[in-house]
Amino acid sequence: MTALYTVIRRPLITEKGLGVKETERTLVFDVAPDATKNEVKKAVEALFKVKVQAVRTANVAGKERRRGRYAGFRPDWKKAYVRLKEGEKLPEYVSNL
Repeated sequence: MTALYTVIRRPLITEKGLGVKETERTLVFDVAPDATKNEVKKAVEALFKVKVQAVRTANVAGKERRRGRYAGFRPDWKKAYVRLKEGEKLPEYVSNL
């Protein structure tokens, strides 16, 4: 994976994600399903100009969604928890909440 925005799709702005950001200095991102931890680390360091301590990833199974009698599944996706080193400033990608 070469381009930064193909590795990191978007930040996950949820209650849990913002709580982890404030208490554990950890950022949460939706990443490409085939992205490795090293690729996520390099992409975050290049985009936000911070030093990364650790990366944890989780594969999330898509949920079933129904529209009346028709059923389908949302796609599977991958999320990454990126912990920053001590002394690094947390980037503010959330401003209008």
